[in-house]
Amino acid sequence: MGSDAHVMVVGGAPELLERAKERIAALERLWSRFRPDSDLSRINSGAGQAVSVAPETVEVVRRAVEAWELTGGLFDPTVLTALEAAGYDRTFTKVADSHDPAASAGPVPGCPGIVADGDSVLVPEGTRLDLGGIGKGYAADLVAYELRTAGVAGALVNLGGDVRVSGVPPTEAGWIVSVADPWQGGEDLVSLAVAEGAVATSSRLRRRWRRGGQEAHHLINPRTAAPAAGDIAAVTVVAQQAHWAEILAKAALIAGPGPGTELLAAQGAAGLLALHDTTLLRCGGLERYETWTPSSGGTSPAPAG
Repeated sequence: MGSDAHVMVVGGAPELLERAKERIAALERLWSRFRPDSDLSRINSGAGQAVSVAPETVEVVRRAVEAWELTGGLFDPTVLTALEAAGYDRTFTKVADSHDPAASAGPVPGCPGIVADGDSVLVPEGTRLDLGGIGKGYAADLVAYELRTAGVAGALVNLGGDVRVSGVPPTEAGWIVSVADPWQGGEDLVSLAVAEGAVATSSRLRRRWRRGGQEAHHLINPRTAAPAAGDIAAVTVVAQQAHWAEILAKAALIAGPGPGTELLAAQGAAGLLALHDTTLLRCGGLERYETWTPSSGGTSPAPAG
């Protein structure tokens, strides 16, 4: 998934950690756009016909389409062609700056006509899916649930900053998730205590490169088919599930400060919006999760994930 993975368990059999590692690798094999034999690649290459895939793939595509509907298209899993046109056409470690201008991607098709049902997924001709963000979040949700079902008392699964926590935490302080400062490497903006739920962050400042003299990044605005511009540098969301926190963080960043906070409020999620001028906007009662901020004094605690 192009990210580091971090799994922590409280109680349960020791071999469950290895099982979680294998499960994450298996989900990556299903959803990677860089593997020609993945479910995702087969769906995209078979556009116009139903493609038999794993149940997990059917479900993540179904949820992606639902998220597209609930966010009014701000979250859109059909941005792959636009993402590649912007320069993200290979694994991120191989993406390089280029003097060539970004290619023209054309309009993002959106999700009409996508069918995820039974044991197959169908996308219309001309539609290609990218499950990057929602895939990480949904994998974190699945693995955390499966660990709890297998008998651990508590679990934390962190896939590239999409963090799902469940059950008994490792210390009396609870599950503490530190949110990185988007401008100061190695520093934190805030630490959040989450008893049961998820934290996810979307940032324009992390995966970026230059194309034709212009800065580009991996967050595509479906309305322009280009890397999102605007006042927000990063958005962190606290929600019940990691894939939903990831969806809302991305949608709020693309929407902008006003519409973004309205979206989070409408969905009952808490959020922290970091603007490019370093202003921080809190919404949805984020303060009730905060255990540390730079102004509170002391040192940020070591994060649980």
